[in-house]
Amino acid sequence: MKRGKRYIDSLKMVDRTKLYDPVEGIELVKQTAKAKFDETIEANVRLGVNPRHADQQVRGAVVLPHGTGRTVKVLVFAKGDKAKEAEQAGADYVGAEEMVQKIQEENWFDFDVCVATPDMMAVVGRLGRILGPKGLMPNPKSGTVTMDVAKAVQDIKAGKVEYRVDRTGIIHVPIGKASFDTEKLNENFSVLMDAIIKAKPASAKGTYLRSVVLSSTMGPGVKINPSAF
Repeated sequence: MKRGKRYIDSLKMVDRTKLYDPVEGIELVKQTAKAKFDETIEANVRLGVNPRHADQQVRGAVVLPHGTGRTVKVLVFAKGDKAKEAEQAGADYVGAEEMVQKIQEENWFDFDVCVATPDMMAVVGRLGRILGPKGLMPNPKSGTVTMDVAKAVQDIKAGKVEYRVDRTGIIHVPIGKASFDTEKLNENFSVLMDAIIKAKPASAKGTYLRSVVLSSTMGPGVKINPSAF
């Protein structure tokens, strides 16, 4: 793969053989974020689990104390009082069958997260083949199927992120922007890692945190010492 000059310059700053402490690693990732836009800082965590086994799935959600720096659009499937609660909490779009129809017929996806009340899942279920592959299907495990739609919307707007191990055993989660100061990024990173560690399946054997890497959108990966957690 041909790399750009900025990436090559950034790569020279990173010792690929070293495992950095979290704060030192975050500062280095910030320095290597040289793009002309505010790059996202992402944590990539390789776990010692086999995602093909149902009892070794690692999935959940956590509210980052300083958010991700990204404006998230929320769609809520609800009716009556719950629809009003969602609107008052700041949901960008609220509806029921008409929203399902809009997605099906207009291929409309002007939202980042879906929330639904349990009674709406029979209707939302029709969108399984559309929302599922995009990772947008409401799910109780991530707190997006709930009667407390107001809290769900507020948490998402405040910086709630979902983490889920992919088929290669890796979790990818944004922890903020390069413009965030080191302390805020470190607090977000620590909260995320605590959640992932607490989500360790009982059936997982051996080393759980295989590797932890931080990177910016356009920058190289910086290896973090897993033992720090």
